[in-house]
Amino acid sequence: MANSDLVTFEMDDNFQKQTNRNRMYIYSPNGIQLLNVPIKHSKTVHQKTKDVQIENDFDWQKQHFKSLEAAYRSSPFFEYFEDTIHPVFEKKHQFLMDLNLQTMEIVSNCLGFEFDYNETTEYFFDVADKTDFRPLVNGKKDVSQLASYTQVFGDKHGFINNLSILDLLFNEGRYAFEYLKQQQL
Repeated sequence: MANSDLVTFEMDDNFQKQTNRNRMYIYSPNGIQLLNVPIKHSKTVHQKTKDVQIENDFDWQKQHFKSLEAAYRSSPFFEYFEDTIHPVFEKKHQFLMDLNLQTMEIVSNCLGFEFDYNETTEYFFDVADKTDFRPLVNGKKDVSQLASYTQVFGDKHGFINNLSILDLLFNEGRYAFEYLKQQQL
């Protein structure tokens, strides 16, 4: 996204469990930690990504923010961005895609770049006129190797690759955007 003028988000594919659509990984004091947004699973066989609803019966947002605080309170830029990102953990979204888009908008603002995007209106297996990064949503198959940067617990556990953008933002601040622009996928 940092190297694109316009991003198109896939809205019409079938939602797959255990992908990065509803999860992120952070660097906790004990190493890598999963933060999972709970979703309401459809009783139908296939559910479109745009139709996936969030399960808000328990306060997962409060738990996630506490985990972020434990992981990043001592990072150089957590306090600088804390108030800006906090709305993500306050608003009760009905749909996962609305939460994801709000998060990307807030993070792009923190990084200092304009977040301009389109949404698909139908699914195409092959896309000829765009670079297709849809496979990256499957975190288990993402083998991207990113350049290392200083992480809060790096002395204890070493560099952990490909974490949430919040890890990069809290550790590198506005320099995170330049870092992203230099990465090759």
